[in-house]
Amino acid sequence: MDRITYVGHATILIEMDGVRLLTDPLLTPRVSHLLRTTAAPDVDAGRLDAILLSHLHADHLHLRSMRRLGKDHLIVAPRGSTRFLALHGYRNVVEIGSGETTTIRGVTIEATPANHPPRPLPGRPKTECLGYVIRGSRNIYSTGDTALFDGMATIGREIDVALLPVWGWGPTLGPGHMDPYRAAQALELLHPSLAIPIHWGTYFPAGLRPLLPDMVRQPPYTFAQFANSLAPEVQVCILDPGDALDLTGFYRQMRQPGGHE
Repeated sequence: MDRITYVGHATILIEMDGVRLLTDPLLTPRVSHLLRTTAAPDVDAGRLDAILLSHLHADHLHLRSMRRLGKDHLIVAPRGSTRFLALHGYRNVVEIGSGETTTIRGVTIEATPANHPPRPLPGRPKTECLGYVIRGSRNIYSTGDTALFDGMATIGREIDVALLPVWGWGPTLGPGHMDPYRAAQALELLHPSLAIPIHWGTYFPAGLRPLLPDMVRQPPYTFAQFANSLAPEVQVCILDPGDALDLTGFYRQMRQPGGHE
């Protein structure tokens, strides 16, 4: 069964054609001043084929979360990451740059550009920020952190599923991110048959959640409203952190009378 599980934030478990890929693992109850709003689902680390890192910011390369998964997994990461990862015990690393590909058990991973400031953190190298298109029986686009950019039109020529960030982890967004409206505009460039909003509802500053409950829950629903207006042909599936979608069953249903594929 092909399946997508929204673990939370930018962490997605993608299961397709027998390959299991995990993006940007962030699994701890707390990250600095941010508290997780839901329990992190268990990820069967023993059955992962690779971890995909979009960039080296602390909420995408989170070392405490990585240690929970073990240090023997294959890691696909932006060029310039290998030395830093090796310093922390991760030596099975494939570096990749925008436009390059690697193949894992018949599934192709293509790195794509992302419009996100690559500002380095102290002690971490400055690397390119990436998205990934995972190509198998379906083509799944995980954008990484990004603002809207014209190159999405090229990426979208063969996209079935778009995993689109629709917010962040606080009451405001910094540069290099998409809000619900911008994410809906991305659908006009990508033209997927299915969009799943991510990067919402998982972490929020301690003490602010009771004051701003809508900021935790509302972004994907606002995105769905904009998507219905700007790209009504795209099916939107909102997954709460921890929820999964059976892609095989979803596309089977779409092929039935009244479906849209």
